[in-house]
Amino acid sequence: MAASAASSFQITIARPSVLSTKRISSFCSTKFGGENRKLSCNRLASSCHVSSIQHFWRSFTSTTQKLQKVVTKAKSEADDSKPASVLPIDLRGKRAFIAGIADDNGYGWAIAKSLAAAGAEILVGTWVPALNIFETSLRRGKFDESRVLPDGSLMEITKVYPLDAVFDSLEDVPEDIKTNKRYAGSSKWTVSEVAESVKEDFGSIDILVHSLANGPEVTKHLLETSRKGYLAAISASSYSYVSLLKHFLPIMNSGMYLVSHLIAPCGSSISLTYIASERIIPGYGGGMSSAKAALESDTRVLAFEAGRKQKVRVNTISAGPLRSRAAKAIGFIDMMIDYSIANAPLQKELSADEVGNTAAFLASPLASAITGAVIYVDNGLNAMGVGVDSPIFKDLNIPKSTE
Repeated sequence: MAASAASSFQITIARPSVLSTKRISSFCSTKFGGENRKLSCNRLASSCHVSSIQHFWRSFTSTTQKLQKVVTKAKSEADDSKPASVLPIDLRGKRAFIAGIADDNGYGWAIAKSLAAAGAEILVGTWVPALNIFETSLRRGKFDESRVLPDGSLMEITKVYPLDAVFDSLEDVPEDIKTNKRYAGSSKWTVSEVAESVKEDFGSIDILVHSLANGPEVTKHLLETSRKGYLAAISASSYSYVSLLKHFLPIMNSGMYLVSHLIAPCGSSISLTYIASERIIPGYGGGMSSAKAALESDTRVLAFEAGRKQKVRVNTISAGPLRSRAAKAIGFIDMMIDYSIANAPLQKELSADEVGNTAAFLASPLASAITGAVIYVDNGLNAMGVGVDSPIFKDLNIPKSTE
C-alpha cells in the first residue's frame, strides 16, 4: 500500500471543551499522580481544545476501483503546540501486544498496522514453529511493501516473542512438544512466560489483541468431529483468549485519562470472531463454530470481570471472509468471498485494513464506553436472513447499484 493511497478520517467536534489546558493538567497531576502521568496528561491537554461542528468530512482515495481502502490517519504529524480542530485516533505513547501474527496478509497484521499508524508501539507474539520464517522474512525486507504506513514510513515491530497460546505454563507442555525440532532454540513461549517476558522488557502494555485460531479437524462435519479435535479447537481458538487476558491483565495499564471533558479507561483487549458463531456455515466444522460462539460469550463475561477489576475494555470483531493464509487452509474461502459480494448490503470485497481500522478505534479513547460488544465488520452480511443470489428470488425487485 503506497503512501500516496493513504486516506484520512477527520471529524470536527460538536462542542467546545469545558476544561482548559491548565485545569486538565492540574486534574491529572492531582488525581492520577506520578510525573509520567502528568506529562501524559499535559500532552493530552494540548489536543483537547476543539471547535464547533459545522460539517462531517471524509476523504477516501484508492489505487483500485474495486475496493476503497480506509486507512487510519495518525495524529503524529499534527503540531502539538496548536489546538486540535479534529478528533483523531491517537494512540501515541500506547503499547500493544498482538498475538497470532505469522505473515503479512492476515487480520492480525492489518490490526498491527492500524495501531502503528495511530502511534502505538507494536509487540508481536508468533507461533513458535512459524517464528523463524516470520523473523527471517521481516529481517530480509520481504514484508517492507506491506509495512508502509499512511505517512510513508514503515511499521516498526519493537519485538517478536515466540508464543504457543495452547499452553499456559511449561508444566502443561507434553514431552513430545518439548522435544519437537520445530520448538528447538526457542524458550519461554507459554502464555504465562510470554506475559512475564513482556513485563520484564517493557513493564506494561495498554492494548492486547488475540488474532489466532486453530481447528485440526475444521474440514470435518460436526457429527464427524472427534472429542480430541473439538476440544483442540476450543483450546486454541477461545480458551487461549481467556488465558492471554488472565496473564496479561496484571500488566495492562488500568488508569483513567481525559478525552475532551470525559474520563476514559486506558486498557483495551480485542479478539476476532466469525459469523459461524451464530449462523450455519457449511464447511466451517471441527468445532470451530462452537469455539467462536464460546469466544463471543467469553467476551461478555471477560468485559464484566476485567472492567470491574481493572477498568479494561473487552470487545471482539466479527470479521467477514478474507484470503488469508489461515483461511485458505479451510479450502473454500474464495467461494465465501464471492457469496459475500453477491449477498451483502455493501457489494465489495472486504479489506483487512477495514478490520484493522476498527480495532484501532476500539483500542482508542473514542470507544471509551464500548465493552462486551461484538462489532461486525463484514459489509453487513450478518444482517441478511437469506442469500438474495438464489434463483428463488430472481423475480424479486432486489435493489441494484446505479453505478
